[in-house]
Amino acid sequence: MIRKRPVPWIHRYSRLIMGAIAVVGISITAYLTIASFSGASVACPIDAATGKSSCAQILSSSYAKVFGLPLSLFGLLAYIAMLVFALSPFLINATNDKKLRNQVEDWTWQFLFIGGTAMAVFSGYLMYIAFFVLKETCYYCVGSALCSLSLFMLAIFGRTWDEIGPLVFRGLVVAIITLVGTLGLYANANTGGINAENIAPNGQIYAPAAKGEAKPPTGWEITTTSGDAEIDFAEHLAATGVTEYAAYWCPYCYMQKQLFGKEAFAKTNHIECDPRGKDPNPQACQDAGVKAFPTWVIKGKIHEGLIPLEELARLSDYQGDTNFKYVPGKVTH
Repeated sequence: MIRKRPVPWIHRYSRLIMGAIAVVGISITAYLTIASFSGASVACPIDAATGKSSCAQILSSSYAKVFGLPLSLFGLLAYIAMLVFALSPFLINATNDKKLRNQVEDWTWQFLFIGGTAMAVFSGYLMYIAFFVLKETCYYCVGSALCSLSLFMLAIFGRTWDEIGPLVFRGLVVAIITLVGTLGLYANANTGGINAENIAPNGQIYAPAAKGEAKPPTGWEITTTSGDAEIDFAEHLAATGVTEYAAYWCPYCYMQKQLFGKEAFAKTNHIECDPRGKDPNPQACQDAGVKAFPTWVIKGKIHEGLIPLEELARLSDYQGDTNFKYVPGKVTH
């Protein structure tokens, strides 16, 4: 009589565990997505040294959005897909169709492995950016990364794979494609800003090129020069109480400076939110409810992101010359 080997407990409960982990991931990313779309601040510890939320720099950085949408939204969709893949065989089981259930089991394991691999690689890249580039900690991001890694590990060890060679090869292919795609996606994120090479003859300012790290207290040097229109407009903004909140390390704040030019920007009301910047006032930034950089407050209303001077002129009811020298070109908000 041949006795069947007992099924390891991890194999019996792996899908349920993966479903539970996916629910945790959904909760984290849904919270961040809702906060991003609503403009609300996320609950996060305040750094006593800087007076800032430890999550603020990461969640307001250029890495936190993809195609103009919060990165957490794509994470939410990924976790929902993993939840469906993990639990769908249980629905098929209710029909007592063993053949169909086996097919669904096999295909969803493949998808769980591919999805888990891609999510683990992408999360690993984001953790590198957080710790070594932005040098900040976002507990929600760390939590999501741990969920992704757990799903990846369970996708490998949660069942018995018949052939290890093809599995390893498939994982390497998915990992390489994910890494190459991620590097391409963030090729222009958090880079050194605009310089003479980034300004086309027609005055368009294109996405910033890497020119080194933004060093405190001022970050990258403004390289554009102001015309009479920019100077008059900057004086109008200052006279009407329009204020910009920014951080020296923010590439889009730098692009905003480049639109004004060195002479005009010096005349604007701008507040540095990072304590390491020049003449910082982080408390004023907190009081104003700043959640992204740059943030403009015009007639009591908050406007986030890089704004063309023509749009600033419209928002501030400027009636003067709007023949500005520079306009943003390929800029991602």
